[in-house]
Amino acid sequence: MTPIAQNKQENPALHFPALQPPRRYLFGPGPSMVHPRVYEALAKPIVGHLDPYFIQVMGDVQQLLKPAFGTSDGVTLVVSGTGSAGMEAAVANFVEPGTKLAVFANGYFSDRLTEMARRHGANVVRLEKLWGETYTEDEAREFIGREKPKVVAYVHAETSTGALQSGQAICAAAHDAGALVIADCVTSLGGVPVQFDQTGIDVSYSCTQKGLSCPPGLSPMAMSPRALDWLRARTSPVRSWYFDLKLIHDYAAVSHRYHHTAPISMFYALREALLVIAEEGIEKRWERHRHCHKLFVQGIEAMGLRMHVPEEHRIATLNTVCVPEGVDEAKVRKRLLDEPGIEIAGGFGPLAGKVFRIGVMGPLATEDNVQFFLKEFKKMLS
Repeated sequence: MTPIAQNKQENPALHFPALQPPRRYLFGPGPSMVHPRVYEALAKPIVGHLDPYFIQVMGDVQQLLKPAFGTSDGVTLVVSGTGSAGMEAAVANFVEPGTKLAVFANGYFSDRLTEMARRHGANVVRLEKLWGETYTEDEAREFIGREKPKVVAYVHAETSTGALQSGQAICAAAHDAGALVIADCVTSLGGVPVQFDQTGIDVSYSCTQKGLSCPPGLSPMAMSPRALDWLRARTSPVRSWYFDLKLIHDYAAVSHRYHHTAPISMFYALREALLVIAEEGIEKRWERHRHCHKLFVQGIEAMGLRMHVPEEHRIATLNTVCVPEGVDEAKVRKRLLDEPGIEIAGGFGPLAGKVFRIGVMGPLATEDNVQFFLKEFKKMLS
């Protein structure tokens, strides 16, 4: 055995090259492109999770999240985990065994929410629609009035379909029935107005890797004063210790007593991402995404293609384009990834093979980037 071979046998690390991730243009539904300042923040030295500096960072993040959610009265905090962790935290804290939960079901993530609630012992009732459809005010009032649930849940921006669900009628009907409202804002926060206070949402969760243009790993949340009162009045212990929002809120905003070791670098990243948004201005950011969405749709329709969702219910940051007849969407996606390095996603569930899911968000939401994508997409379809 030669000395080199012997060294490799003794030290497996010699078999692994240095990290060199490929350059990708992330035009999928998430993760989105990350701002260079956010990468710089990730490289900053960490401190302890109880260090006064980190406590200040958490406080900054909570303050910067308020305009993104659209709340002045609500409490904002961050759960250590991806958007699904926020979903689990919302369910675990506001759904007890036997709680009647009404779900507006029209996509994959309303199904995931349903599954989580059932595992927590909820009595789940669902109003069903096809993937990509949304609910009217009359449908919301009739469903909630008939079922009289204790908690109502809906997905504001459904990642699996590209459909945006207005929440005002749902929240108004729920409050009239004395129910609490949970809204999934994973795909909307940072790119689409959430309007937490104005809509009447009680509990909302999101993620960092979509409209906030940050790496995945944290789940921002907002709770109304009503939700906080509800949480304080709860007598049974939350089944999930890790996702107990009373404990997390106490650690993040009240006593700062140890709850868990928070991912310090990810909080740095989120703080910087939110600063980038604040400097642009949240309303200007929404308008930038609306403008690029309009350009995108114009380009798609100029190719003779159709959008899956009606115009008035489309998510500005996430487009679902119908796959033309005779086109293999998987092959198109592979060619885009292999040649220009563009990542997009296909449909799944009932939409498998039927739609392309194309995100235009964050740093990629510019006129030049939209035109770049449309040019490459058209080439791959031909």
